[in-house]
Amino acid sequence: MRFLFGLLILVFTTHAAIASSIRIKDLVEFDGVRGNDLVGYGLVVGLDGTGDGLRNAPFTEDIMTNILERLGVNVTGEQFRPKNVAAVFVTATLPPFARAGSQIDVTVSAIGDAKSLLGGTLIMTPLNAADGEIYAVSQGTIIAGGAVAEGDGARVTQGVPTAGVIPSGARVEREIDFQLSSLADMRLALRDADFTTAARIETAINANFGRRVATMLDSGTISLDVERTGMRSVAHALGRIENIEVKPERKARVVVDQRSGTIVMGSDVRISHVAVSQGNLTLRIQEQPIAIQPNPFAEGETVVVPRTTVDIQDEEGPGLAEIPDGASLSEVIGGLNALGVAPRDMIDILKSIKAAGALHAEFIVR
Repeated sequence: MRFLFGLLILVFTTHAAIASSIRIKDLVEFDGVRGNDLVGYGLVVGLDGTGDGLRNAPFTEDIMTNILERLGVNVTGEQFRPKNVAAVFVTATLPPFARAGSQIDVTVSAIGDAKSLLGGTLIMTPLNAADGEIYAVSQGTIIAGGAVAEGDGARVTQGVPTAGVIPSGARVEREIDFQLSSLADMRLALRDADFTTAARIETAINANFGRRVATMLDSGTISLDVERTGMRSVAHALGRIENIEVKPERKARVVVDQRSGTIVMGSDVRISHVAVSQGNLTLRIQEQPIAIQPNPFAEGETVVVPRTTVDIQDEEGPGLAEIPDGASLSEVIGGLNALGVAPRDMIDILKSIKAAGALHAEFIVR
């Protein structure tokens, strides 16, 4: 048995925040201009023997019976167990200002024990919003992105064949009751709240219109007085505002993904004067039991005698590496690389530097 106290080598990436101008439309969300989630429960037919097993998914038989009875087919008391149907959830997002008759994409996902939805057809499925009202109806042929091949002794699955999409597979039947033109004030919500960025957006909008039309309410909200813009409508005002460019500010962050070993650091990350050392400890335990047997035709029984060999090796590290006070991103990377450590070890080093109070950035572990 061998226990290895160390870390695997994976990919190390860095990202430098670029202090360039970004359009306001890419920094904020406009109040009321949003999508709405839709969901429906339906039936997929036409599968090649890869549908639900009706004994394990009785809800599939129920919805199939209901659909057939709505079409005038009486199946009460009948026993039928086809393998070419599957119960599914259908999800979609109703975009803002979607009008009746427009089409949207839908995602279809199996909820029973179906093996694949490849080649199936979704039967007319109403899509409901959170208020329980039907806003769209979906139907069409599913495009699944996976495949399944199996035999008596093996099975191979590539991708996710139990989920697929129907491009333009739903038609909007009801419109969201939202009148943008009736708004006298509009709020702009920053995707990443920051007082400096909000202040710059306020200044840029007011400078563009030549008067005070925008007011910063907090780090994540800016209020826009639509009437003072002098534009013909709210839509015209937003169309002019969304292309104004602003230089956003970002918090200094270090983002770590422990599963992949990815490290992402912004250019504003700073580290105080600190010294770092790193090494590996390896513990090996080997079991070599010996069986002792009695002589032939002698009385006695076989006895297993355990023999254990334990070895501890403390590998020499590269020593102590010093990172100067106020080190920038490139200096931090150079200091860590000077230790010759792997990305997984760098994650532990950054955690320790943060715990020591020398890492001046928001530390996010995913």
